[in-house]
Amino acid sequence: MKRNVTNIPLPDFPLWGKIYSKGNLLDFELEITARCNNNCRHCYINLPAGDAQAEAKELSLERINAIADEAVSMGALSCLITGGEPLLRQDFPDIYLSLKKKGLLLSVFTNAVLISEKHIRMFKQYPPREIEVSVYGVTRETYEKVTRKPGSFNSFMRGVDMFIKNGIKIRFKAVVMRSNFQEMPLIAEFCRKRTKDYFRFDPLLHLRFDGDEKRNKEIKAERLTPIEIARLEKEDPEKFNLMKENCDLLIQNDAHEDESILFRCGAGKNSCTIGYDGTFRLCSSLWQKDCIYDLTKGSLTEAYMKFVPMIRSMKTQSRKFMEKCGRCKLINLCMWCPAHAHLETGKLDEPVDFFCDVAHARAEMLKNTPK
Repeated sequence: MKRNVTNIPLPDFPLWGKIYSKGNLLDFELEITARCNNNCRHCYINLPAGDAQAEAKELSLERINAIADEAVSMGALSCLITGGEPLLRQDFPDIYLSLKKKGLLLSVFTNAVLISEKHIRMFKQYPPREIEVSVYGVTRETYEKVTRKPGSFNSFMRGVDMFIKNGIKIRFKAVVMRSNFQEMPLIAEFCRKRTKDYFRFDPLLHLRFDGDEKRNKEIKAERLTPIEIARLEKEDPEKFNLMKENCDLLIQNDAHEDESILFRCGAGKNSCTIGYDGTFRLCSSLWQKDCIYDLTKGSLTEAYMKFVPMIRSMKTQSRKFMEKCGRCKLINLCMWCPAHAHLETGKLDEPVDFFCDVAHARAEMLKNTPK
């Protein structure tokens, strides 16, 4: 699908020294597959579990090792293994142990549906830094309404029980959408009973990286309204207090006098995302074609030391953006960023009304809450 992308000038490489000299690669995200055993309504990346074409593009263990070795040589300390559903790969244990042997602190994102005794033994013997499990509902009706996969709820509960019974520490993340919105109090209770130190929820649904119009329509239909998002966040004391105390830190907003600078966030500064097919991105959401580096034709070092600073130096010529977003005082309450703007509009520098409405709803909630 052809995207209408704004023509944004790229600076020459020498500019990176001035803007990027403090960047160090500390961690990286490794999407080992885009395939998933579920077919969740909100997912912006998943492809069918049996997609042979997608499987054929997946990085081999040998290639993953080479990239990880280079990352470690550049100072990387940790790696997040994600997907799709990473446990869908039959060689997941080999990938995990290989990365572990390199001294990396490993995190794993999973839906817990495919957990086996083999996985449990491995995690017990070689513990990860953390395992984060996605929770879509705590009743069969709600959970499988989201996943669209009969039997997935029982498998999810079995997986969570296996983790807990074997003393493997897990964290929970709930993605909030229209299909599970009413169950959120039960979801929060379920999660907090099973993990004492960490539970988070995310009501911000991103559109598809492949631009699939049918799937994007489904995602938009699952979104809460801006007022519902703000109210939900206010009703969670932990999340709302964090917002009150640190709203200026929600987005790492670098101090730029030049309002035309696009990337004011932390994308690519200390981390990066490596796609299942060998693509390199500054963050998991950045899919604009000019912002993707092909690792099969170059090195991680070149991608991080040359390509990243070039992208971070991108400027916009859009007066609409500079006047509306570039000067906005609510930027740190907004989910706008070049990556999300591109997924929504096909342009890196286009304001998004939905994001703006969310920011104003959050600001109103904060304004009307006693300090």
